Amino acid sequence: MTSIAQIDPFLDGYFSDETREYGERVGLALLHAAENLEIGFSSRMLPEITLEAKHGSSGYSPSEGLWFRTDIITELAGQYSEHRETLLRYVREIDLFKSKARRLYAEHSEALDRAGAEWGGGWGGHSNPDYGRIVRYGTEHIRAIIAENRKNRPDEAWFYRACSYALDAVDIFGERFRALASERAEACDNADDKALLLRMAKAFETVPKKPAYDFTSAMCSFMLVFSMDGSDSPGRFDQYMYPAYAATGNKEEADDLLDRLWDYFRDRRSWNLCISGSDENGNDETNELSYAVLALARKKRYNTPNLTCRVHRNTPDRLWHEIADTLAVGTGLPALYNDDVVCTALEKIGIPPEDSHDYCMNGCNQIDILGKSHMGLEDGEVMFAKCLEFALHNGADAMTGEQASVKTGDPLTFTTYDRLERAFTDQLEYVTYNACSSANVWQHLRGVFEPHPLRSCLIEGCLEKGRDYRNGGPLYNHGQILAEGIADVGDSLYAVKKLVFDEKKYTMSELIDALNADFVGFGQLRHDFQNCEKFGNDIEAADEITARILNRFFTVLKRHNTYRGGVFTGGCSPFNRVADYGRRTAALPNGKRKGEPLLADCIAATPGRDTNGPTALIKSVLRYHQTDACSGFVFQNKFEKKMFCSEEGKAAWIALAKAYFAAGGQQYTVTVVSPEDLLDAKEHPENHRNLIVRVGGYSDYFVNLEAGLQDNVIERTVLGI
Repeated sequence: MTSIAQIDPFLDGYFSDETREYGERVGLALLHAAENLEIGFSSRMLPEITLEAKHGSSGYSPSEGLWFRTDIITELAGQYSEHRETLLRYVREIDLFKSKARRLYAEHSEALDRAGAEWGGGWGGHSNPDYGRIVRYGTEHIRAIIAENRKNRPDEAWFYRACSYALDAVDIFGERFRALASERAEACDNADDKALLLRMAKAFETVPKKPAYDFTSAMCSFMLVFSMDGSDSPGRFDQYMYPAYAATGNKEEADDLLDRLWDYFRDRRSWNLCISGSDENGNDETNELSYAVLALARKKRYNTPNLTCRVHRNTPDRLWHEIADTLAVGTGLPALYNDDVVCTALEKIGIPPEDSHDYCMNGCNQIDILGKSHMGLEDGEVMFAKCLEFALHNGADAMTGEQASVKTGDPLTFTTYDRLERAFTDQLEYVTYNACSSANVWQHLRGVFEPHPLRSCLIEGCLEKGRDYRNGGPLYNHGQILAEGIADVGDSLYAVKKLVFDEKKYTMSELIDALNADFVGFGQLRHDFQNCEKFGNDIEAADEITARILNRFFTVLKRHNTYRGGVFTGGCSPFNRVADYGRRTAALPNGKRKGEPLLADCIAATPGRDTNGPTALIKSVLRYHQTDACSGFVFQNKFEKKMFCSEEGKAAWIALAKAYFAAGGQQYTVTVVSPEDLLDAKEHPENHRNLIVRVGGYSDYFVNLEAGLQDNVIERTVLGI
């Protein structure tokens, strides 16, 4: 008779003792999965674990932790009559559990959500566990940390048992891979594959229980825990893997493993890998593995993983030139982050230099401290353009007529520009408060109902405090709320200030009538508002308003604490949602029409509105307080492909990037592409399947983007130097 453990080991483990705490039951689910799931090697002969029951009824993922599909479990109850009543009881228990979670997340800010003004929480996001903790020290070292701290926290014994079960699962998988590698090697006819399998079988005699001793053993240890954790963000891979890379005498074997790993990252859509950087004393941390990673990115030309390179005042010239060479192949990688600004921003919220200089990216480009934080990835977003729409319609959603936000006054009664800007900032503060509040409700839900004992073993603070990774365990627990549509609001406010209040060319009544009519019958008015000076052209009056509203957002965020035990901070990383935000926004005073998808897709100008060259654009975005942005603060440019085809062109770009960072810029991403290729790719996608562009904080194939996003990319100004 088929056992429940064979049908679904996660279910079997989770319900093996229903009197235990949620976290401990999750640990038992992992343990039963390690004993019963099938294991294997990836297409490139690397050990790989997929934590999902064979029927898809349950699994374990980075964002959700342990998850169940009750519809599939119900189907299984029909297939396995001998377990029907037990499986249906499990379904009832899971549904009851979910209902508790739903009650915790009461209906919250529904009108704002419907309007597309904000969202908060709602998904678990990415993270940066220290996978190097397993590579450098092994599970036995982590068990010693558990034993030491458990003595001082007897009330949290259940938490430490949960973490121990997770480590047991890691060790069991390791032993099973040792046996499988030996078995496969014996039957293997290919000499190279056989040699690799034998090396891995030998490695698994040591890892993951003990430290890795060369790159093969380090890769086995890394792949084991990385794939168990859902193949999320590798983090500072070149730092924690370099000692093993350097200790390997046979560099061909090491580079072969890297090549295989890069294919695995692409196949599994792994997220953000970060290289280089500086320590707290400003010393450069670039190593040969950093250069090997860049060489792979140039060779493979994949759009994943998101590759980030940290730069600083002491970054070596060789690295700068290899960055330019890598960007020249047209994948939009690597994205660049400036330690001199990012570390300052992190230190302003209480993270000391020795930890701030260990930052890396999770997901697209949000900031975490490797193995020491849960900084929320995207805890939420605030749509600036929608907040302005509310201010111009006294809190109503102009797309639907619904009273979606607070009333901040009839704009027809505003007699000064300051009164209009105050109405906007009142809307911004209200919507921001709701985003933070919603995020905290979700943080609470995940902290209570979705524990993550595996990650709790890989992030400093959790074992020391006896608290889960999602429930305030890490050393740093700040949150990140992202701003969208910034330049659209700056351009709109400046146009109203100039044409309505300063020059009095139009009345507020005429403007509101034009917006309500979507500019139909108001062609001259739209022309005048559309052709006002725009942010991104080094025009002080327009730039100053745009910077002021964003800097206000940063200040408001830091008033709010996270459930996890930090403060909220901000950034700007629109991902692929920017066109949808445009469609959900009514007409604006910058000339945008109702539902038009074009919207600012980073901290720079609305695409196509920066006309005074790259230096002017850089001077505009430097007016933001970039040391207040503790999340991804995306600044992206589009450059002609021919510019990166010459050493002179690449040198000119390096000088521009260095100047931006020296003046206080935080982040920089580049799309290198021919405008003609973009236009042709929209008309003839079959001829441009490998054309890659930057979208928000990540790279993607242009032909995979929906039409609104394609137009957004096409409209970006093409820069030359």
